[in-house]
Amino acid sequence: MREIVTVQVGGFANFIGSHFWNFQDELLGLASDPNNDPVFRNQCLNMDVLYRTGETQQGVLTYTPRLLSVGFQGSLGSMSSRGLLYNESSPGPSDVVTWSGSVSTHASAPRKKNLFLQRLYEEEQESFSMINGTSSGKSDSQREIQDKDIVEFLDNHVEFWTDFSKVHYHPQSLYELGGLWMDPQEFDNYGIGKDAFSEGFRGEEICERLRFFVEESDHIQGFQFVVDDSGGFSAVAADLLENIADEYANTPVLLFAVRSPSSQMNLRSRKQTIFRELHDTVSFSRLASFGKLIVPVGLPFLNESKASTLLCIENEKPYHCSAVYAAALHSATLPYRMEPVGPTADSFDVFGAVDINGFVQMLAGQARQNTVAILDAAMPAPALNGKQHEQSLLGNLQPLTPE
Repeated sequence: MREIVTVQVGGFANFIGSHFWNFQDELLGLASDPNNDPVFRNQCLNMDVLYRTGETQQGVLTYTPRLLSVGFQGSLGSMSSRGLLYNESSPGPSDVVTWSGSVSTHASAPRKKNLFLQRLYEEEQESFSMINGTSSGKSDSQREIQDKDIVEFLDNHVEFWTDFSKVHYHPQSLYELGGLWMDPQEFDNYGIGKDAFSEGFRGEEICERLRFFVEESDHIQGFQFVVDDSGGFSAVAADLLENIADEYANTPVLLFAVRSPSSQMNLRSRKQTIFRELHDTVSFSRLASFGKLIVPVGLPFLNESKASTLLCIENEKPYHCSAVYAAALHSATLPYRMEPVGPTADSFDVFGAVDINGFVQMLAGQARQNTVAILDAAMPAPALNGKQHEQSLLGNLQPLTPE
């Protein structure tokens, strides 16, 4: 088994990751349904590369992403940092008393699930009831939450990346950077994030979670790293990458440096522009020094680019832009998520399987002459049938990498 550990660092990286894992969850659902087209039961795509099997304390088998997600405290919305699948609560207060003065507790009510998450919960309960031989008996027309309301919410009211996440996560997967004493909008450059990783026990806690996923793997083939490099999280990611380079020196890292259009639209003065250019220079230099290959992703005006000619996108909505980039990442990473085809196998519909090290070497060269790659995409993709259509695909490819 050749596992991959996925790491997502920063707000927009987690938006992209949420779409990416939704795609994988949808593929798993389509493959498990016997009534679906057999094409979805393609055995050549090995989901175990990205997923891990586990078991709850109640003996329930689980299948969750092999993922470490790092975000700002409070960025999980209604989702618990421990996830929902394992029903684990956060550690309680210590019994050791070191303070004799008065104590006051300030607690806020948990955020309510939005319409999309409520519908997911309803469907899970119905599925569970059917397995147990009971049924709620509700038809689509009897549902309190209608599809049009969910679509309207997703299109206009998504605030957190968890607002549209369909996936259950392992308790070790979601890490929130706490104790920074600033708003997410202020955590906006490399200098501010420089000490966030090393202060307190944050670095140790993040590395320990990463180590959990690495050590349970049989033979890890590499790290798939997605970082929002438009703010302080680029420094957090750089420090984490430095630890990975020290501890897993021979394990390749494929790094996608992503940024949202909104992070590039608010430069109102020359001073802000200079700060942004300094940040970009330091961030790119530092991140590129630790990855085997770095792929910058994120156009300043995605909705005005040729890549979105046939798409309806609003730049100020991360939910829109991240979906485009997630779709491109899903397609681009397919080669190292496929089962290698043996000499006796029928390879008519399968080709291009390669591990992540071979994938990086193919793009960077044996001596790593090129450590930076660009990402092109065609959405929707033209039909691939014959040489003429192959040329049509190449003509439709448009860059998602900024100039």
